[in-house]
Amino acid sequence: MNKLTILVVEDDRAVRNLITTTLKANEYHFLTAKDGETAVMEASSHNPDVVLLDLGLPDMDGVEVIRKIRSWSNMPIIVISARSEDADKINALDAGADDYLTKPFSVAELLARLRVVKRRLAMMMSDTDSDSPIFINGDLKIDYEAGCAWMGEEELHLTPIEYKLLCLLAKNVGKVLTHRYITRQVWGSSWDNDIASLRVFMASLRKKTAGGRRPGQAEPPQYIQTHVGVGYRMMRMEEENK
Repeated sequence: MNKLTILVVEDDRAVRNLITTTLKANEYHFLTAKDGETAVMEASSHNPDVVLLDLGLPDMDGVEVIRKIRSWSNMPIIVISARSEDADKINALDAGADDYLTKPFSVAELLARLRVVKRRLAMMMSDTDSDSPIFINGDLKIDYEAGCAWMGEEELHLTPIEYKLLCLLAKNVGKVLTHRYITRQVWGSSWDNDIASLRVFMASLRKKTAGGRRPGQAEPPQYIQTHVGVGYRMMRMEEENK
């Protein structure tokens, strides 16, 4: 089974059914949205692997949806639109779209584009070694099998929720995870109380994972970056050092 989760953003029922039927036949998991507001909410809640996006949505232009998603995520976005002018394609690509298909499109071409994305994501995942039982990022080390984490030689004393948050960030290192996505993964919901609790747990986790100051550094490195109003990201320490 294809493991990619694809968000289909399309207000035309016939086109949406064509796309979802194709995805189902090829064993892709998918979500749907009929307008831009729902699309942004679904993207932030479920963190899909790919977005298939129509530009002509009833409540906002698809280019605006691209900009909103790009403000916190690099998830691949493939535009599927009836707009065929070069200016429309350029606007969408400049806003952050990764690919552009013009309607009417062939199912074979859509599947080919998805295979390209799948290969690219597989390469990115292999680079992060996310399936390894040991995660290492700078001085931070997590042993998933033992359920323990260390900063350098010192073991981190984490609550069960803090450990779950740390593992979630580590398995998505370099990616911004929204408040809604994190709370759904940790608590199974995204109520305001969960988001308030999340801020408390993250503040404690950031203190516990703050690295030691190194020569030439004014402040110790922060492994967890806060994106105000959006969510959190674990930084890659090799990139931070550069």
